Amino acid sequence: MTKNEFITASEKVLMNTYKRVPVVFVEGKDCTLIDSEGKKYLDMVGGLAASGMGHSPDFLVEAIHKQATQLMHVTNYYWNEPQYDLAKLLVDHSFADKVFFCNSGAEANEAAIKLARIYGYKKFDKPKSEIITVSESFHGRTLGTLSATANENYRVGYKPLPGGFKEVPFNDVKALEEAISENTCAIMFEPLQGEGGLTPATQEFVDKVKELAQKHEILIVLDEIQCGFGRTGTMFAYEQYDLKPDIMSLAKTMAGGFPIGAIVATERVAEAWQPGDHGTTFGGNPLACAAGVATVKEIINRKIPEKAKKDGAYLHEKLQKLMEKYAFVTKIKGKGFMIGLELAFPGNEVVEKAFQKGLVINCTSGNVLRFVPPMVITREEIDEFINILDSVFKEMK
Repeated sequence: MTKNEFITASEKVLMNTYKRVPVVFVEGKDCTLIDSEGKKYLDMVGGLAASGMGHSPDFLVEAIHKQATQLMHVTNYYWNEPQYDLAKLLVDHSFADKVFFCNSGAEANEAAIKLARIYGYKKFDKPKSEIITVSESFHGRTLGTLSATANENYRVGYKPLPGGFKEVPFNDVKALEEAISENTCAIMFEPLQGEGGLTPATQEFVDKVKELAQKHEILIVLDEIQCGFGRTGTMFAYEQYDLKPDIMSLAKTMAGGFPIGAIVATERVAEAWQPGDHGTTFGGNPLACAAGVATVKEIINRKIPEKAKKDGAYLHEKLQKLMEKYAFVTKIKGKGFMIGLELAFPGNEVVEKAFQKGLVINCTSGNVLRFVPPMVITREEIDEFINILDSVFKEMK
């Protein structure tokens, strides 16, 4: 079939839940994608930060192949070695004591919400269940995580949603303090927002979260699904705030693009769950965990957080020059290899023109170009990206 014939055939059998670009990708390596007609593209989206170590890296292909020949799935009624190996890596390289595995970021946030609430139920004589979230957040598309996602566009047509959530403006310490009630069990936010326009938490906001959490016995729940595993310049973004959360959700880069999710938590909080309180069929299966072990080890051994910090600064410097050159570029946002470029107008046309020139980028919050490339990107590829983006900007009226 030709490309157009394939797209037409696909439209007949796939639900219309995505506004897809008319391209069929068939191959990828490192930061390069190749379509069905042989055209190459520089990928600055990285599977929405999931392909953090590049497309089809040899270490990951080998790990998946090896595990697939041994044991792909076994129920969680039994132990399996890759699950332990990955859990041990996460515990050794974070604040956490215990891990629960699932299959995606949305599932991880569902689990985080459930753990926070059951802790509030078991810990206090008068159970606490309310969770405070922040504006412009994105935590997933399940009914529960939609309730925690402070963007009405994702909620249209799905109400009534589960209750028990209260939203405050991000980085507004006064509003946060005023939102606390005797029913508050947790505060949940992303240290660096992804869908919300690459806005980082301020130190002042984080300090207030810590103060209120200690004062009122409230749990701190961090969503590091997109910003975790080295992308912002440290293994996890919370490390940059002198902050120790109680629960953290993870996914995306953890297995290099292979589907997996997890929450990690302190012993004090994790013990609220007992057998039967939560579960999953596929979460923590040997194949996904083997992919996770290989990926996390590679991130550690190749010192990816340090690379993201150093080369992210190089990327930021190049973008700064573009901002000085074009008045419609109003702000650079984010950290490391999770960068946003805020424009004075909607960014869809920029995304389309870039794609025509062989550059894959996307836009969030309407006018923020988001760059979350595979973290193995080279400086030569960063230069190529800047040159293409520069050529696109020259064409903008």
